[in-house]
Amino acid sequence: MTLWGGRFKGELDRQAWALNASLSFDQRLAQQDVRGSLAWARALQQARVLSAEECSQICTGLEAVAQEFRQGIFVFQPADEDIHTAVERRLGELIGPAAGKLHTGRSRNDQVATDFRLWLLDAVPGVQAALADLQGALLERAEQDFGMVMPGYTHLQRAQPILLSHWWLAHFWALQRDRDRLGELADRAATLPLGSGALAGAPFAVDRQVLAQELGFARISPNSLDAVADRDFAAEFLFFAALHGVHLSRLAEGVVLFSTAEFGFIELSDAYSTGSSLMPQKKNPDVFELARGKAGTLVGLLTGLLATLKGLPSAYDKDLQEDKQPVFAAHDTLLALLPVLGGALRSLAVRPDRMSAGLDAAMLATDLADYLVRAGVPFRHSHQVAGQAVRLAAEKQQPLDALSLDEFRSLHPAFGPDVYQVFDPQHSAARRDVPGGTAPEAVRAQIVQAKTALG
Repeated sequence: MTLWGGRFKGELDRQAWALNASLSFDQRLAQQDVRGSLAWARALQQARVLSAEECSQICTGLEAVAQEFRQGIFVFQPADEDIHTAVERRLGELIGPAAGKLHTGRSRNDQVATDFRLWLLDAVPGVQAALADLQGALLERAEQDFGMVMPGYTHLQRAQPILLSHWWLAHFWALQRDRDRLGELADRAATLPLGSGALAGAPFAVDRQVLAQELGFARISPNSLDAVADRDFAAEFLFFAALHGVHLSRLAEGVVLFSTAEFGFIELSDAYSTGSSLMPQKKNPDVFELARGKAGTLVGLLTGLLATLKGLPSAYDKDLQEDKQPVFAAHDTLLALLPVLGGALRSLAVRPDRMSAGLDAAMLATDLADYLVRAGVPFRHSHQVAGQAVRLAAEKQQPLDALSLDEFRSLHPAFGPDVYQVFDPQHSAARRDVPGGTAPEAVRAQIVQAKTALG
């Protein structure tokens, strides 16, 4: 059985059939296909295309098909080209000729577009929950590690002291944007294409608003031609996944660096580390390295779909059969990755002694410049003087805070005995108490804000 064979005299070439068939992956749309068909049958009855008895027969049969899928006993046949064919074929086996009336006024073009959107809307909450759990792990770390000061880096060079909690929360907010983005794309995906037919719309008076309400869509598509071609929702999900992957990769890169012997700020638990088949001493951060690697895979999935979409002329083209596999792959990748990252973050150990050892007086050169600013020196001049102090200390091969008061005063007379108070990393962090800053009070407020955002 095919849904399109009447016009053809010969059979499709066996290899062409295998290339054309999509059942191997679109069977994931089984429950959504049945849901859409149930709603369509009721819409056909309302439009007086189906009698009440025919509609009841079809709906009873479809419920039985859905039950077979739920129980894992549905048997696919070699002639099942796709999930739509499989469902309709099985419906015919269960209820007979009435099954042939289900597809009236409907095309696989608007059917698959509807199924795919339904699947995505069903999948989003699970991804949101996994993402929120990883955010929760970062928030837990921010609370657990509160008060610890670490070197902050720009250009991977030591920059200024920051709270470790501030570093954890920086990644929390990137993930919050991802979660917001996922919710926004789900809202846009909640547009019903069903009733658009192949491209020109249904020829029967189906109530699309009722269809949308029954299937949980927020609105109906305004243009049938666009509705069957639109895969923005798939591309948006892949963009979300790709950017989320980039954010995970940045977090992972930081953890990988900080877990090296050269940094030693953190140590991963054995449960989330691997060893070397050759070198017995190795403890590798494979979980986080895989997060970096999978970011590239996710970016590739987005790029692939965009390349598929860019050359399509109008309405539905078979190229769109390539839309589902990358979305399924991105979804599965995230659901496999996110819980593991959360567990790894929760179980790692922080080494505050190594973070403290990474702090040096030169990181407080900006504070030295700010000291002069508070004495009335213009910042541009104070910046130059602080730089001269750093150079002098380097030439003398000693820490910046080891310069004598006379040496500081030789650079500017505004320096006083209290200049050495500048060289306290805790004090430096505490001075940055603007909202969003790294001061303890600001970070406490940020934690409250993060808890509110997480819900």
